[in-house]
Amino acid sequence: MKRLAVMIIGACLLAAACGTNSAGSLGKAPRLSASASPSGATPTATDQPPGSRPTPTAAATPTATRSQASEIGLQAWFTRAGKLFVTERTVLQTRGVGQAALDRLLAGLSATESSAGLSSQIPAGTTLLGVSIASGTATVDLSSTFTSAAGPSTMPLRIAQVVYTMTQFPTVTAVRFAINGQGVTVIGGVPVQAPQTRAMYASYLPAITVQAPVVGEQVTSPVTVSGTADVFEAVVSIRVLDSAGNEIARTFTNATCGTGCRGDYSVTISYTVPRTEPGTIEVFERSAKTGLPINVQLIPVTLSA
Repeated sequence: MKRLAVMIIGACLLAAACGTNSAGSLGKAPRLSASASPSGATPTATDQPPGSRPTPTAAATPTATRSQASEIGLQAWFTRAGKLFVTERTVLQTRGVGQAALDRLLAGLSATESSAGLSSQIPAGTTLLGVSIASGTATVDLSSTFTSAAGPSTMPLRIAQVVYTMTQFPTVTAVRFAINGQGVTVIGGVPVQAPQTRAMYASYLPAITVQAPVVGEQVTSPVTVSGTADVFEAVVSIRVLDSAGNEIARTFTNATCGTGCRGDYSVTISYTVPRTEPGTIEVFERSAKTGLPINVQLIPVTLSA
């Protein structure tokens, strides 16, 4: 999948379902595909009252081709190794980007993502009943399946998946939860009475997130690797591994902040393979004590020749 062009979020998106990062930078906002028409519908929040079933939008038709409609890329936040993990979903252009992102989150993982160790703490069968936004706070109404039994570390991650997915948009800074149309103050023993923000769940972020490329993507050389990091002296290292696990390229870059703060990073890296084959983008920090890789993120991809 070719990387999608960055969506310009401006005055035309003041009504969009979008969120600032109250826990440090977490990467770029949703992006329009190269085929998206600037004159198309402006993405906005799905404004449905809690307790009502959202009216289906064009985003619910993933089989449409790019020639039939424009597309946008949205973040969906899952988990890996007990931490949050961001990936991307491509949907048809819609004014209800908040609903579209949550629908894709609740739809779960692909087989490729599951094989890469991703998981979701949100129970299968959880449905979105409504989304409404007022004064920067989104109210997300979910079915009671969302509250089913979870361990003490699972429920906060479950809540964080929804909070991070919904607050990817600049006009959403916090989330309130409702279950079956009723506002709640506790979910599975976790207090949620105050609007929930990213900062409340910052401890569930890994030291390094990788926003691009995403798991399962087919990439071409040079490939752009980007995300966020909170690492020693802001140094982020990248390697490209071939199908046999051999290193075929390496580089490093600096995040915009580090050693106690989270910053953005982005770097291109060139590689050569004799044929299109499976590979891995490895992003990591080198230990200040041993020089060995730590906080490793492995992103399985297809390397185009």
